[in-house]
Parts: sequence; C-alpha cells; structure tokens
Amino acid sequence: MNSLLHSSFDRRVLLRVGATGLFGLAGADLLAESRKPAKAKSVIMLYQWGGPGQHETFDPKPDAPAEVRGSFKTIETKVSGIRITEGIPQVAEIAEELCLVRCVQHTMKNHNSAGYYSLTGVAPSSDDQRLRDSLDLFPAPGSIVDKFIPSGKGVPSFVSYPYTISDGSITPGQHASFLGKSHNPFFFTQDPNSQDFRLPELALPSDVSSERMESRKEVLKIIDEQGGLLEQSALAKGIDDSFQKAVSMLTSPTFKKAFDLSKEPKKLRDRYGRTTYGQGCLLARRLVEAGAKWISVYFSSSIGGPTGGWDTHGFRDQPQDPILKNHLLPLTNQTLPTLISDLKEKGLLESTLVLWMGEFGRTPRINKLAGRDHWPQCYTVVMAGGGLKRGFVYGASDKIGAYPTLGQARPEDITATVFELMGLDPETEIRDKLDRPLPISRGRVISDIIA
Repeated sequence: MNSLLHSSFDRRVLLRVGATGLFGLAGADLLAESRKPAKAKSVIMLYQWGGPGQHETFDPKPDAPAEVRGSFKTIETKVSGIRITEGIPQVAEIAEELCLVRCVQHTMKNHNSAGYYSLTGVAPSSDDQRLRDSLDLFPAPGSIVDKFIPSGKGVPSFVSYPYTISDGSITPGQHASFLGKSHNPFFFTQDPNSQDFRLPELALPSDVSSERMESRKEVLKIIDEQGGLLEQSALAKGIDDSFQKAVSMLTSPTFKKAFDLSKEPKKLRDRYGRTTYGQGCLLARRLVEAGAKWISVYFSSSIGGPTGGWDTHGFRDQPQDPILKNHLLPLTNQTLPTLISDLKEKGLLESTLVLWMGEFGRTPRINKLAGRDHWPQCYTVVMAGGGLKRGFVYGASDKIGAYPTLGQARPEDITATVFELMGLDPETEIRDKLDRPLPISRGRVISDIIA
C-alpha cells in the first residue's frame, strides 16, 4: 500500500497544531477578499478510470467505416445536432444540461502518467507507466480547493471514495502531495451500496459531551479507547495533521447525516442504481448539500475487465462490445442523468459543476481483438452545471475521431476552467517542496463554454 495515501495512523499526530495551519487559515481569508465571485460552489468529479472511448460514448462517427464506427448505432438527443451512442439513451434525454468538450488532447499513452496529467492538469516529465506517487508531484485539485476555499466547520472540503486508482502502482494526483497532509481528502473505501454503510469513526460514544471534546487529553483518551477503529479510518487518511478539523468533524451532525443514505426515498435510490457507483453518486449529492467543495467518485479501482474500468482492449476471452453493453454503458446511462436531474430538481445544479472524464480516449480503429487501444490525441470530457453553457458542444474531431479539427483543450485547460468557475484565479501560486512558486494551473480558461 502506498505510504503517502495509506500510512498507518499515529494517534498523537492528530493532536498537533502548528503555526503553519493558523497561517494557512489567515491566508485563505486574505485570498477570499480578492477572489472572483464563484459560479460553482462545489465540484463532483466522476472519474472514469481506464479511458472511455469517444466513439462508443459522446463523439460517435456513424458515417465512418465499420472498423472505425464500431457496432453501436447513434441516437439523437434533446439538443438538435448532438448525437451520442445508442447505449446511453437516458443521457440523451438530459443533453440540454450537458457541455461536451470534444477536442481534449495530450500525449500520455500510459494509464498512470495520463491519469496524473488528467487529474492535476500538470504533465509528468515523461510518459512512463512506472510513474510513482511522490511528494515531488503536483497535488489533487481538491486539495488546492481545500487550501484556498475550505468548507465550513465540521465538513471536509475534499472527499474521495471508494477506491484508490492504480495501474501497477498508485496513480499520483489523488492527494495533497507537497501541500501537506492537512489538505488530503477525507478518503474512505466503504461501499455506499452495502446495507450497513456508515462511517463508524463518526459515531462517538453516547456519553461524550461537547466539553469533553474541547480537551485534548480527553480526545486522546477517546481515540485510544476506540483503538483499531481509528487506525484505518478516514480521519487517519485525511486530516491527521489538524486537531481542530478532527474535533469539528467528530462532532458535526451535518457531515454525519450525509452518510445516512437510508434517509433518501427508495425510488430515488433505485433510480441511481443499487451499485457501488450509483449509490456513490447519490452520496456525492448529499455531500454537496452538507457543504463539501470537491467530491471525487472513482468509477473503478481496476483499469478494465468485465466488471472494471474503461480499458476495453486486449481481452481475448471477452471483446469490448459485451463489456460496454453489459457493464460500462448501463452504469453511465443510469447514474449520470440521474445525478444531473437530481441536482437540478433540488436547485443545486447551477452551483455544482459535474465533471465526467477519464485519462484519455480510444483509438479510431478497432484492433484485432475487437477492442480499441489507448488514444490521448483526441477525446471528450463531459461537464454540466456550475456556470457552464447548456446543451453546448465545444470543439470537434475529424471524420474518424482521431484528432481535433476545431478548438483545442488540454488537461491544464480543464483545471484552469474549473478553478475559474470556482472563483479561483488559475494563476494563484502554491509552493512546492523546494519553496518554488507554482501556479495552480498552467492552462488557459476555456471561456467559450462559460455561460
């Protein structure tokens, strides 16, 4: 297990508070005074690990040769002129809420390097599948949000679940890196679809009073009493450098209630789908209501396979079409439109940016094993809400979906646009391990997609 993301918990580290944390809070207050108004108060990133193929999702090529267009037909959406694959008809019904960026491109063809680039908007020095997670690499955008626009008391700004993505080794870009552990995500691996889903470390003994929680000695005693329960808890993985965060979260009814999915109507839970991913998307909406700023929902821990992520090439015993038809497209068809509709019905979509993306696309031509290989030269990122144009397509690919012919967007442009929508200037600086100033994004804001 990766030591940066899954280090065992030194209980007494929880009780350390230093001047750095206090200065960070003051810095955030100073930054808030000059920050732009935010169109998006929260971001839900639905990360499609493995690399969704543009041809079988949001950029089909129905007039191309068979080895390019594939076996899936295309369908019209609610927006005239926008066609998508027949495998996601419910998504077609909410297309007027979507903003499709069909010209995203980069040069990283390996999962770990492309994953790191797409997550952070910072390209690694080389396209190496052996890229290892380290404190020299750039932090997750959720950690940057936590640093500059933290949530209110008792609610973590950055939450991620239910997997750590990897391909041989942990993919960088999922935690705070050199920003420090206090900006790590509140991370957990419990299955939101399980009947007993809850976070036990947030359920304090009934005899714990608020006065007792104010005493460091008493908190240490409580943690010691709970022993192994907290050893692998979300607290250990996300906020082990901040006593104040630990206390406020342990005593926060708002955050604790967000995890009680039983409070949701059965019909709504069924609409999301009784799957880990479906219930995880429902939880994301509840976390937005609780005040979280960035929620990362990872589609799968595996890059591919019959029940894994979107890496659909090279399976001799099962070509890509059955995997798409039976697993990947049904999950997308059920969850993405339900989440967007649910946010809209609750008046949250305008202030919540939904980001559906993977690390790259797939090759224009299907290989001999009836699959598509890695292709970062042109793919689609789907966005919705949060101040974006609705029913809009930015950019276009050529007749076989190989290269952009109109518009240009790179991973750093996606992060720059997201930060801009959240009221963060993409040129805002952070400092790395060597105290060098770095902008939080090196890209340009895609102003054409902002409403």
